[in-house]
Amino acid sequence: MAIYAIGDIHGCFTALKTIFNQGIIQEEDIVVFLGDYIDRGPDSKGVIDWLLKNKEIYNFKFILGNHEIMMKTAKIASDKLAEWLYFGGEETLDSYNIKDDLNWAKKIDSTHWDFIDNCLPYLEIGKYIFVHAGLESDIDLEEQNKYNLFWKKFEFPKIYKPEKTVICGHTSRKNGEIANFGHTICIDTYAYGGKWLTCLNLETGEYMKANNKGKVEKGKIKK
Repeated sequence: MAIYAIGDIHGCFTALKTIFNQGIIQEEDIVVFLGDYIDRGPDSKGVIDWLLKNKEIYNFKFILGNHEIMMKTAKIASDKLAEWLYFGGEETLDSYNIKDDLNWAKKIDSTHWDFIDNCLPYLEIGKYIFVHAGLESDIDLEEQNKYNLFWKKFEFPKIYKPEKTVICGHTSRKNGEIANFGHTICIDTYAYGGKWLTCLNLETGEYMKANNKGKVEKGKIKK
């Protein structure tokens, strides 16, 4: 059984399917998605539809991202809608074929809202901690604030705890390269910006990258 992490999808449905079409990920493997399934890319609806369908086949774990938080906030606070639309919500609503409609939230299937509501703030598996944005050093997981978990840009993260490795996304690496700090590995490789969606095998260091044109790149990070 392998443990994989997949970075910020941001509506890049073709890239997501391309990774799984390689036939490397098996049903018994653990696959942890690091949040930001929606916004900015062209097919957020397609991404969530696919994840909901295939979580019945694969052993998927879903981390909550800040873009899901923005979408949920816009649902309950109309004054936050414009902010979400600016940061990618417009593309998300387009994928649902929803135009200017004050009742937009009711036109999104309840299973998609349930999906977002059930995403995890973080996940710990052995020596690995999966989180969307990152963690502040030496603060217990349950004591980390929401800004650390979902919003802060960890350009140069510090060691969380010596015995743990943090796996995160959020801080997009616009060169399309995995940022491996040893104690922290960031795999947001700018899928929506024309670079890559990354899938990393945590035990072997092998990775698959796919872009939204269906191109694939494979390699291995240095331990």
